[in-house]
Amino acid sequence: MTKLPWLNYLLVNAPDPYFGGFSWFDFEGNPEPGIVRSRKMLFQLLDDLRSRGFPSDKSIVGGFSQGGLMAWEAGLYYPHRFAGLIGISGYVHEPEELLRELSPVARKQRMLFTHGTQDPLIPFGKVRQQVDALKAAGLNIEWREFVKAHTIAGDEELDVIRGFIAGRFTSL
Repeated sequence: MTKLPWLNYLLVNAPDPYFGGFSWFDFEGNPEPGIVRSRKMLFQLLDDLRSRGFPSDKSIVGGFSQGGLMAWEAGLYYPHRFAGLIGISGYVHEPEELLRELSPVARKQRMLFTHGTQDPLIPFGKVRQQVDALKAAGLNIEWREFVKAHTIAGDEELDVIRGFIAGRFTSL
């Protein structure tokens, strides 16, 4: 499979320093304030990108772990449709609230959610239940599970992600 040489991308760091890396929200305390703040920051970035000629419907928002949660937050609350959303080893914050407050285009979004059956940080079973409930509510989610911990399952998972990305642009 092609390695997507035509793809342009923007890698965004989370706003908060965290043990040599970055964090979108506090996951040891109450994550809500950080999630709401970070969602607003992502909306501002997405609005800025749209104003610079990068339309949402030709953009994919994705992330790993906390970034996966933020991809869902951005993609399902943002008022413009994306080419796709990708969440890797993440989860959904407050799924019941999310379903009550979905953007008008959320059910038109195409989404890929991958997760490890051996993830010690974000339990597989809980995430699988969330995804099942979101799918039952009419969200268009492609769910893929891998025998992995809280990581990326190498070429096997990367090929699934590349395929999803390529498919979103060949079908637009």
